[in-house]
Amino acid sequence: MRRWAHLGLLALAACSGGVDGVSVQGHNECEGVVEGALPDKAPRQTSDGREAVLVRYRSGARVSAAAVRRVGGQVTAQYRLIPAVAARVTPEERARLAADPNVERIEPDLEVHALGLPTTTGSVDEYTDALRLVQAQQVWDANEDGVLDTGAPTGAGIRVCIIDSGIDRRHPELAIPYTAGYDFVDGDDDPSDESNGVRGLGHGTHVAGIVAAQLGSGGTTWPTMSRGGMVGVAPGVELLIARVLNVHESASISTVLSGLEWCRQQGAHIASLSLGAPMDMGNTAREAFQAALDGGMLIVAAAGNDSRPGDEAPLSYPSAYPSVMAVGAVDAQEQVASFSNRGEGLSLVAPGVDVLSSISVQGATEPEFDAEGERYASRSLFFAPAGEYTGELVDCGMGDIGECKSGTCDGFVAYVRLAGFYSVTGIAQNVMRQGARAIVFGSEDSDSQSWQLGLDGPGRKWVPSLAVGRESRAAVLKHLGKQVRVNLRAVDYARFPGTSMATPHVTGVAALVWSVRPSLTATEVRALLERSAKDLGEPGHDRQYGHGLVQAKAALDTLQQLP
Repeated sequence: MRRWAHLGLLALAACSGGVDGVSVQGHNECEGVVEGALPDKAPRQTSDGREAVLVRYRSGARVSAAAVRRVGGQVTAQYRLIPAVAARVTPEERARLAADPNVERIEPDLEVHALGLPTTTGSVDEYTDALRLVQAQQVWDANEDGVLDTGAPTGAGIRVCIIDSGIDRRHPELAIPYTAGYDFVDGDDDPSDESNGVRGLGHGTHVAGIVAAQLGSGGTTWPTMSRGGMVGVAPGVELLIARVLNVHESASISTVLSGLEWCRQQGAHIASLSLGAPMDMGNTAREAFQAALDGGMLIVAAAGNDSRPGDEAPLSYPSAYPSVMAVGAVDAQEQVASFSNRGEGLSLVAPGVDVLSSISVQGATEPEFDAEGERYASRSLFFAPAGEYTGELVDCGMGDIGECKSGTCDGFVAYVRLAGFYSVTGIAQNVMRQGARAIVFGSEDSDSQSWQLGLDGPGRKWVPSLAVGRESRAAVLKHLGKQVRVNLRAVDYARFPGTSMATPHVTGVAALVWSVRPSLTATEVRALLERSAKDLGEPGHDRQYGHGLVQAKAALDTLQQLP
């Protein structure tokens, strides 16, 4: 994930001095740009600017397709079972219809999907490195032909409750496994990662995809991905979604406990929490998690992302409670991630570095940076919007006001050198005020390392922004003063780092094991996963790796040896 989601509170002047109407930058700023927001633009529409709706008339009122047509709407169906009309309308036409006293309500005409078993056919290209690291495909596709093996364990019959930021139910990877949900942020039955029209980053959607994404159900992918997207560890589970984190990825302890209780009421076998706090959540919380375990529910939680090289942080809560399985993160080489919290209570580790999974539909971007016919490796920023801009590459130094000396309010691409004490968001605000319509951040990190930058969000407007690693910076700087192109294409997948991403891998493996022998208790499932883990680090249990890397095939082999 972009950052560890803590509980509780997280916490212009016009250009002047121009000659003959040409705007220049000194210490002045451009008109119409405020912090974190560009001048307002019309929202992106579909190709004809219309949306599909159902117009529901009041009982007893005359249903008239002609009335819809009179305001300009395109009628697609008129019903007799209910007083309603299906139509495609513009926002203006919808407003005029809503003012009709005979109209009871106007609802979006949403897509529906066939319900059934997990998609059985896909492609081995959907098997991510992380999936292979935990041996999931060895359980349900032993011959690796991209088809679920008949009768193989997929987590069928196991209910997994994800206590997180909700999910984007429009994502095709999650349409089949979604079973029920509740939004404890907005108080309704729609656990979407959205409030008051503001969409979150898609943290919960990413977690849910790691557990249960379907074969052959891809959304919008980038060119090097399988068109089928990716597949989860346990694609046969039933997903319960308890939305407790708001769009800023924070929640109160009481809200988390409400989610935990709801999961239990819904018959969840496993509760997965990719969230936490650095301090003890209190006796009430401790007792609640213990009671959930005593009631038969396995609880898996992220260890936290607060460690730094040479400075190990203790387990976050609730993962530090004895009743909870604490999960740390490793990279593709099975080395503990530098950010992963450690401690004697660590249970297992799982992949948590650059993990590919689903995200809110069109919620991530795939970047392209071109200069004079050359394309350079780059990374988009979290909350940077999709869009394309071509303009002069201007040196903006370290991003202070007045440093984009050759830029104008007519627009340019800002190049900024990153330093550790400068805020990415603050830099973006500064260069946007000076007229930047796209931003290229020069990072001190290597292209080969795992790193990601992010702008503040959600609900704020930025220009298309990307970053280049230190191997590319020198080459990029040769194009200062030349025309360059920044293009961010919206996609439905992203790579996130964090123990948040490790946690659902353990959750999925637990579901696979439990689906084979439903008579197991939560405590027995935990013991089985710990006993069969791949020992890493020091022999036996240790503070960095716990019992080791969770292994699906090894866990099932161990299970077969038990009475």
